[in-house]
Amino acid sequence: MTPKQIVAELDRYIIGQFQAKKAVAVALRNRYRRSQLSQHDREEITPKNIIMKGPTGVGKTEIARRLAKLVKAPFLKVEATKYTEVGFVGRDVESMIRDLVEVSIRLVKDERFRMVEPRAFRKASETVADIVSKQIKDLPEGITKETLVDEVMKHNLDQLTISVSVPETPKGIEIPNSGGQEINLGSIFGDMMPKKTKLRRLTVGEALRMFTMDESNKLIDLDSVNAEALRRAENDGVIFIDEIDKIASKGNVNGPDVSREGVQRDILPIVEGCTVTTKYGNIKTDYILFIASGAFHISKVGDLIPELQGRFPVVVELSSLGVEEFVSILTEPENAVTRQYAKLLAVDNIDLQFTEDGILEIAKVAYELNTTREDIGARRLHSIMEHIVEDVSYEVDGEQRTVVIDSAYVAENFKDLSSRNLKKYIL
Repeated sequence: MTPKQIVAELDRYIIGQFQAKKAVAVALRNRYRRSQLSQHDREEITPKNIIMKGPTGVGKTEIARRLAKLVKAPFLKVEATKYTEVGFVGRDVESMIRDLVEVSIRLVKDERFRMVEPRAFRKASETVADIVSKQIKDLPEGITKETLVDEVMKHNLDQLTISVSVPETPKGIEIPNSGGQEINLGSIFGDMMPKKTKLRRLTVGEALRMFTMDESNKLIDLDSVNAEALRRAENDGVIFIDEIDKIASKGNVNGPDVSREGVQRDILPIVEGCTVTTKYGNIKTDYILFIASGAFHISKVGDLIPELQGRFPVVVELSSLGVEEFVSILTEPENAVTRQYAKLLAVDNIDLQFTEDGILEIAKVAYELNTTREDIGARRLHSIMEHIVEDVSYEVDGEQRTVVIDSAYVAENFKDLSSRNLKKYIL
């Protein structure tokens, strides 16, 4: 996708914040441009990491979340604060790279599975048809194996229950201080120990899915999957580090700031470029794109250690939301909160309708509350909407009725803003 196409796709779900979308889109396009160069040139070009700075609820995390669905590249979101938790044992900063490799493995596996699925599905259908013919006694007269396979493949027998012998896999034992890795005693001893199986009662549909997965695993080459996944994680991987402002030290060396600066120093070599050992092989982090984000309402970007600042050359600031942006958020996105509530209440035969002046009034209330109280961005709309439809949601009798949310209805609910306590609606 071109940068403009990426921005246009993000515009379907996120209002405004053009500079942040543009920076992310250009960074992703640069990955493609780099892949078209010679091997020598590729080694010289490293991604330009990004810091997204702005108040909470303006779309930083949402941009990353939607980006993950857009790009077919290994994508991982981590919270920087998890590395500062008291008593945090056994997981180090390198675990984010290992998690990215796991994401990449799943991505490549899914692609390979889709390639071999028709063959695997056919083979699994034959296996299930054999079991059905042996176990189900009241099958119609003269039914052939081909007919039975055809019926299984068309999912006409999905609700039939059969007994299937499945291998019994022993539970893994997690090793302390091993980065969350597990050890499986059965796999250590391999063929020395007899394979245990157990009988399970499954529907034909469940058995078909299980056997299709087994056949798919036999048809793909796991070594090539691992090699391709490592290559993709190295060259196309994107890691989104959220809440990076919470590990910014404010100049003093007392209290928890020492551990925060320690986390920055731990993250530095990962962002700078190093080699991390995973169970699938070694991976270089030099060409992974890092996108960091934070509100920076207490600390500022300059409070990060200079070396880390130097590794994030692109800093984009996301602006607070105004009345116009709130109106757009309530009306334009495909997953607009007004549409969500209308669909939810339609289940109870309530036709929830929002007038233009009603939406404008909601936007004004959201802006006023964000200005006079804590600025929590678009999350304020969830608090307001929940308060507005609370009585409608409660008074349900199953009869068809129409509820119109206009400016008068909203104004009635927020007659006295100072006395309204919306904190109970905020998570």
